[in-house]
Amino acid sequence: MGDVINTCGDENWFYSETVKDHFFNPRNFLKTENPPEDFQGFGVYGSPACGDEMKVWIKVDPESKKIVDYLWKTFGCASAIAAASICSEMCLENSGLTIDEAVKITPQMIIERLGGLPPRKIHCSVLCDKALQNAVRDYLSRG
Repeated sequence: MGDVINTCGDENWFYSETVKDHFFNPRNFLKTENPPEDFQGFGVYGSPACGDEMKVWIKVDPESKKIVDYLWKTFGCASAIAAASICSEMCLENSGLTIDEAVKITPQMIIERLGGLPPRKIHCSVLCDKALQNAVRDYLSRG
Protein backbone atom coordinates (compact mmCIF):
# COMPACT_ATOMS: atom_id res chain seq x y z
CA MET A 1 0.00 0.00 0.00
CA GLY A 2 1.27 3.48 -0.80
CA ASP A 3 1.59 6.48 1.44
CA VAL A 4 -1.23 8.85 2.29
CA ILE A 5 -1.05 11.70 -0.21
CA ASN A 6 -4.34 13.41 0.49
CA THR A 7 -6.92 13.43 3.21
CA CYS A 8 -10.48 14.62 2.90
CA GLY A 9 -12.48 14.65 6.10
CA ASP A 10 -12.23 11.21 7.65
CA GLU A 11 -11.22 9.54 4.39
CA ASN A 12 -7.55 8.79 3.68
CA TRP A 13 -6.50 8.37 0.06
CA PHE A 14 -3.68 5.93 -0.50
CA TYR A 15 -1.70 6.00 -3.72
CA SER A 16 0.47 3.20 -5.04
CA GLU A 17 4.16 3.72 -5.72
CA THR A 18 3.31 3.64 -9.44
CA VAL A 19 0.82 6.50 -9.08
CA LYS A 20 3.34 8.54 -7.12
CA ASP A 21 6.10 7.82 -9.65
CA HIS A 22 3.95 8.90 -12.61
CA PHE A 23 2.69 11.98 -10.75
CA PHE A 24 6.15 13.17 -9.77
CA ASN A 25 7.80 12.02 -13.04
CA PRO A 26 5.14 12.18 -15.76
CA ARG A 27 6.02 10.54 -19.07
CA ASN A 28 5.22 12.02 -22.50
CA PHE A 29 3.84 15.25 -21.06
CA LEU A 30 3.54 18.12 -23.56
CA LYS A 31 5.88 20.71 -22.10
CA THR A 32 5.22 23.46 -24.63
CA GLU A 33 2.12 25.46 -25.40
CA ASN A 34 1.66 23.91 -28.84
CA PRO A 35 2.14 20.30 -29.98
CA PRO A 36 4.39 19.53 -32.94
CA GLU A 37 2.56 20.01 -36.24
CA ASP A 38 3.20 16.45 -37.44
CA PHE A 39 0.77 14.87 -34.96
CA GLN A 40 -2.28 13.54 -36.81
CA GLY A 41 -4.83 13.01 -34.04
CA PHE A 42 -6.09 15.22 -31.24
CA GLY A 43 -8.60 14.35 -28.54
CA VAL A 44 -9.95 16.22 -25.56
CA TYR A 45 -12.30 15.11 -22.83
CA GLY A 46 -13.63 16.73 -19.69
CA SER A 47 -13.97 20.33 -18.71
CA PRO A 48 -11.68 22.61 -16.71
CA ALA A 49 -14.83 24.19 -15.27
CA CYS A 50 -15.64 20.82 -13.65
CA GLY A 51 -12.10 20.32 -12.43
CA ASP A 52 -10.52 17.92 -14.94
CA GLU A 53 -9.70 18.11 -18.64
CA MET A 54 -7.46 15.80 -20.64
CA LYS A 55 -5.87 16.53 -24.02
CA VAL A 56 -4.11 13.86 -26.10
CA TRP A 57 -2.11 14.13 -29.33
CA ILE A 58 -1.07 11.04 -31.28
CA LYS A 59 1.32 10.46 -34.16
CA VAL A 60 0.62 7.31 -36.18
CA ASP A 61 2.90 5.45 -38.58
CA PRO A 62 0.95 5.38 -41.88
CA GLU A 63 2.03 1.85 -42.82
CA SER A 64 1.76 -0.06 -39.55
CA LYS A 65 -1.00 2.14 -38.06
CA LYS A 66 0.98 2.06 -34.81
CA ILE A 67 1.08 4.99 -32.43
CA VAL A 68 4.70 6.15 -32.58
CA ASP A 69 4.36 9.24 -30.42
CA TYR A 70 1.83 10.30 -27.79
CA LEU A 71 1.69 13.58 -25.93
CA TRP A 72 -0.79 14.72 -23.33
CA LYS A 73 -1.69 17.65 -21.15
CA THR A 74 -4.19 17.77 -18.34
CA PHE A 75 -5.83 20.22 -16.03
CA GLY A 76 -6.34 17.85 -13.15
CA CYS A 77 -5.19 16.22 -9.94
CA ALA A 78 -2.40 13.75 -9.14
CA SER A 79 -4.61 10.83 -10.23
CA ALA A 80 -5.34 12.44 -13.60
CA ILE A 81 -1.65 13.16 -14.19
CA ALA A 82 -0.62 9.62 -13.25
CA ALA A 83 -3.39 8.07 -15.36
CA ALA A 84 -2.43 10.16 -18.41
CA SER A 85 1.23 9.26 -17.99
CA ILE A 86 0.64 5.51 -17.68
CA CYS A 87 -1.83 5.51 -20.59
CA SER A 88 0.81 7.16 -22.78
CA GLU A 89 3.29 4.44 -21.82
CA MET A 90 0.74 1.73 -22.54
CA CYS A 91 0.22 3.11 -26.06
CA LEU A 92 3.95 3.34 -26.81
CA GLU A 93 5.10 0.00 -25.36
CA ASN A 94 6.66 -2.59 -27.66
CA SER A 95 7.07 -0.21 -30.60
CA GLY A 96 3.55 1.17 -30.14
CA LEU A 97 0.02 -0.14 -30.18
CA THR A 98 -1.97 -0.07 -33.37
CA ILE A 99 -4.86 2.37 -33.31
CA ASP A 100 -7.21 -0.63 -33.15
CA GLU A 101 -5.40 -1.90 -30.05
CA ALA A 102 -5.23 1.54 -28.43
CA VAL A 103 -8.99 2.10 -28.54
CA LYS A 104 -9.41 -1.11 -26.56
CA ILE A 105 -7.64 0.39 -23.54
CA THR A 106 -10.22 0.66 -20.78
CA PRO A 107 -10.30 2.70 -17.58
CA GLN A 108 -9.95 -0.57 -15.65
CA MET A 109 -6.75 -1.42 -17.53
CA ILE A 110 -5.32 2.00 -16.63
CA ILE A 111 -6.29 1.56 -12.98
CA GLU A 112 -4.71 -1.90 -12.87
CA ARG A 113 -1.44 -0.60 -14.35
CA LEU A 114 -1.41 2.16 -11.73
CA GLY A 115 -1.85 -0.34 -8.91
CA GLY A 116 -5.27 1.09 -8.10
CA LEU A 117 -6.85 4.48 -7.52
CA PRO A 118 -9.03 5.74 -4.67
CA PRO A 119 -12.74 5.25 -5.45
CA ARG A 120 -13.27 9.01 -5.73
CA LYS A 121 -10.57 9.19 -8.39
CA ILE A 122 -11.71 6.45 -10.77
CA HIS A 123 -13.05 9.11 -13.17
CA CYS A 124 -9.45 10.16 -13.87
CA SER A 125 -8.85 6.92 -15.76
CA VAL A 126 -12.00 7.62 -17.80
CA LEU A 127 -10.57 11.00 -18.88
CA CYS A 128 -7.58 9.23 -20.48
CA ASP A 129 -9.67 6.55 -22.10
CA LYS A 130 -12.09 9.05 -23.66
CA ALA A 131 -9.42 11.56 -24.75
CA LEU A 132 -7.45 8.74 -26.43
CA GLN A 133 -10.58 7.48 -28.20
CA ASN A 134 -11.30 11.02 -29.39
CA ALA A 135 -7.72 11.37 -30.70
CA VAL A 136 -8.08 8.12 -32.66
CA ARG A 137 -11.45 9.28 -34.05
CA ASP A 138 -9.82 12.54 -35.11
CA TYR A 139 -6.96 10.66 -36.77
CA LEU A 140 -9.39 8.41 -38.66
CA SER A 141 -11.54 11.36 -39.76
CA ARG A 142 -8.51 12.96 -41.43
CA GLY A 143 -7.91 9.68 -43.32
